[in-house]
Amino acid sequence: MILSGSPRKGGNSDLLCDEFMRGAQESGNEVEKIRVAEKNVAPCKGCYYCRKSGGQCVSKDDMGEILQKMIDADVLVLASPVYFYSVDAQLKAVIDRTVARWLEVKNKEFYYIATCADTEKESCETTFACFRGYADCVEGGKEMGVIYGTGVYEKGEIRNTPAFAQAYEMGKKV
Repeated sequence: MILSGSPRKGGNSDLLCDEFMRGAQESGNEVEKIRVAEKNVAPCKGCYYCRKSGGQCVSKDDMGEILQKMIDADVLVLASPVYFYSVDAQLKAVIDRTVARWLEVKNKEFYYIATCADTEKESCETTFACFRGYADCVEGGKEMGVIYGTGVYEKGEIRNTPAFAQAYEMGKKV
């Protein structure tokens, strides 16, 4: 399962998700990409209603379906553009909302994708730290690969970088 946090359809991190998916599918994997920005996912309220309701959230939105797919997946790809050196709000809301059933999200292989306008890889590190922090909370979570999509801002610029081919090749190895 690929969670594309990009608010721009066809944006640079979204395109890397497509290439990763293409490679994974060509290797015989069943892959689903969810564009998080196209889903209705409220932020976590921290009310812990989910604790006393069998993992049901007080917010009635698309997160229940997304979370079940995350639980069922063997592989999770987390992808985000870098916003002020961190993960974007759309994907962060999904990560936070897994708290409703977080103990059921286990034994996952994780791949991380980040894109940013800055040319330095270090500019992606806080985003990857967020992803790693989440994966550290997943029992049996294992980091399998990281893609740095640096030096891109305008939609589609990623096609002219090494990260574009890397995403495809990484997907093929799943």
